[in-house]
Amino acid sequence: MTISDVSGVIERDVVTAKGRVHVNEYPGEGPPIVLTHGFPDDSRIYKHLLPELSGRHAITFDFLGHGRSARVDLTPMESGQREGELAAIVEQLGLDRPILVGHDIGGPVAIRYAIANPASVGGLVLLNTFFGDAPTLVFPEFIRMLADRHLAPLVDAIIADPTTLGWMLFYTSSTLNPGPVDLAGLGGQSILPQFFGDDTQLDAVPAIRAWSADLFPGLQQQNSQIARGELGRLDVPVTIAFGEHDRYLNQRVAEHLHTLFPGSVLHPISGAAHWPQWDQPAATAAVIVETAQGVQKRSTA
Repeated sequence: MTISDVSGVIERDVVTAKGRVHVNEYPGEGPPIVLTHGFPDDSRIYKHLLPELSGRHAITFDFLGHGRSARVDLTPMESGQREGELAAIVEQLGLDRPILVGHDIGGPVAIRYAIANPASVGGLVLLNTFFGDAPTLVFPEFIRMLADRHLAPLVDAIIADPTTLGWMLFYTSSTLNPGPVDLAGLGGQSILPQFFGDDTQLDAVPAIRAWSADLFPGLQQQNSQIARGELGRLDVPVTIAFGEHDRYLNQRVAEHLHTLFPGSVLHPISGAAHWPQWDQPAATAAVIVETAQGVQKRSTA
């Protein structure tokens, strides 16, 4: 693990079995808060949230193949790959019962890690995510294309044509987060670099395709865990906070998750879509801090 201190942020390279994971650690008080991302974005989705968590111990990271982490061949994605990366971060940073914030497909990673390591997790905060099938769960059209191996030739053609790929990404971004196109916004800062690269990183297309190919097999594994009652037996505080304008991972998906976790707390976040941490960072931070305070009280009770 290499460490450099940049303006109070500790940048770390955590070593995993498959390669180097880039981590940003923000020192502070309270239980550590580990923030996951989904695809096709990276840890920069928390750019607006982190100032709202100032003074709190927070950790962001890029899953392998994304953001500033190593570019490695993850095809086919092995079961437990992402949970292993999260475990390496928790272990090598010596994090004591962190609160795991799971967003998008990072949510199942956080949940499955907590199921496997309940004594090592302080709590869960689930932001616009899923676990297993839900009555109204719908994935964005491009994500479903990426996940369907039968459509691989079509996806190859789209990715090979920058104009078509750009249109597809802007379409997907506009449906996930309605509003005018803004290259200075989340899509320009966190999503486009994953497909086109930028001056700090190569593109993350192979990792995106490997992870999306595991989407539907992963759903079946999650369904099995639900059927075995593993979520109901998980004895950690769970908070579910969804941006209310997400047409895919929508409020009914949030309510379904609420039924799977007995005692969980449901927080709709108004004025936000798929990325509440970007759209409404203060409200999202308030939910996370409230969870952290509850975890602290529980640990001292």
